[in-house]
Amino acid sequence: MKTLLTLFCGLFMIGVAVSQNMEETISEEYKKRSPIYDYTEASLNAVDTIPGYETQVEKLKITGTIYQSDGVTPAQDVIVFIYQPNEDGEYDNRKLNDKKYVYHRAWAKTDANGQYTFYTFVPGASYAANAFPRRRGLKHIHPIVMAPGDEAQKLDAFIFNDDPLLTNRCRKKLEKNRFQGMLNLKKEGSLFVAHRDLVLPAQNTNL
Repeated sequence: MKTLLTLFCGLFMIGVAVSQNMEETISEEYKKRSPIYDYTEASLNAVDTIPGYETQVEKLKITGTIYQSDGVTPAQDVIVFIYQPNEDGEYDNRKLNDKKYVYHRAWAKTDANGQYTFYTFVPGASYAANAFPRRRGLKHIHPIVMAPGDEAQKLDAFIFNDDPLLTNRCRKKLEKNRFQGMLNLKKEGSLFVAHRDLVLPAQNTNL
């Protein structure tokens, strides 16, 4: 079990991405490009709400500041994209223009102070990849960012500090690798709130 937890923990240190089987689409470029490019809003702003938010029991607000790679300078006009499993830990895959996508997704664009906010919900735990027998893994949300004039880049998956499967061994590995996706939830009325600042990677990772 410890080996499986270690392997699953390792996935988050390189950024977890859900694998989706793509069918033939309009073009190869459209088929292969990151979903961060698929937003339909005419103008993005610093706040967005994930589909299905209003019906969720464990509503969640994620907010913070995105900094340039120096870790000091707020990064303006950075597009932030998140996608996640539903409350049961399953990805609600749908199709638009012959391309599959995850229904629970949202986009924000940082303001002049580098700030962003998402209204979403605490996802259920998905099945751990490559684990046998099948078992649930850590709850997680996938973030992707794109700075002006730059390529899309994956960041560490958001995970939850109170997740019972987050072992001390895993925490030490994440800390050693300067993991920046940990969410510490606080309850404010009926809403969970997590503050998560992010630092842009120094080098690009094309998606």
